[in-house]
Amino acid sequence: MRSVFSIEEWRHSHVFDEGNPLAERNTRWAVVLTAAMMVAEIAGGWMFNSMALLADGWHMSSHAMALGLSVLAYGAARRFAHDDRFTFGTWKIEVLGGYTSAILLVLVAGLMLYQSAERLLAPTPIRYNQAIAIAAVGLLVNLACAWLLKDGHGHDHHHAHGEHVHPGHHHDLNLRSAYLHVVADAATSVLAILALLGGKIWGANWLDPVMGIAGAGLVAVWAFGLLRDSGRVLLDAEMKAPVVAEIREVIEASPIKAHICDLHVWRVGKGKYACILSLVTTDEVEPNYFKRELSVHDELVHISVEVNRHRQPA
Repeated sequence: MRSVFSIEEWRHSHVFDEGNPLAERNTRWAVVLTAAMMVAEIAGGWMFNSMALLADGWHMSSHAMALGLSVLAYGAARRFAHDDRFTFGTWKIEVLGGYTSAILLVLVAGLMLYQSAERLLAPTPIRYNQAIAIAAVGLLVNLACAWLLKDGHGHDHHHAHGEHVHPGHHHDLNLRSAYLHVVADAATSVLAILALLGGKIWGANWLDPVMGIAGAGLVAVWAFGLLRDSGRVLLDAEMKAPVVAEIREVIEASPIKAHICDLHVWRVGKGKYACILSLVTTDEVEPNYFKRELSVHDELVHISVEVNRHRQPA
């Protein structure tokens, strides 16, 4: 007699990441604040002839666009979360947003470097009082945006309670890119204020473009770090992640002796991994046995196991 079963009993969701609604909402507010301050700083930089202030304004314009990109990435990931075309969910849309933002940061660093070097070679007079006032307001706006995005970052980590996760692998890379943009803005605002104060008090006009060059270097360092981390996720370069060693330990410690002949691990969410595991053993054992063994690691949310029986020669 043929057994009857429902295929629905074996289906499972491919939505591996719960999203970050608080971060998405706060990022929208950061876009509004950043865009408003961008207009003020660019206008002030041109009017008062401050390279540091102008560089900060153009820098902020790219951040407004990058923050908007982060909001779009959150929205797209949520909208297509249940779309069957995305085999392992839509979380990597957020990572792609972070990667693109990092590229924008590199371009901004290059623009800041070029404009600052140009002003260093051909200095022009600066209206310090007005430029300092605008830079100070810009710093306050940046700090407010950083506070908004930091709050969302903390909420993101709250979901990790009770789960077996590894430091550095549970981060929202889209949120991290947005946060780095506003922190970079805050840093360049501080440098601009210091340069303008130095120029006003000691007549050191060269400080303005020099601080612009220093800011460009700082932004470039942060950008390359974000490119490295988000690029690793997009390219599935995860075989040095701690969870890979844990998978090997589980198989080695199992009472059923088996050898790993193929293993693929990649990230499908913040601190969530999928794996394909191919084993060779001389014992009669079902793949579900090893799935149960591996299920002790909560970060493994999609496990495929293939068991190959090796027969000893007679």
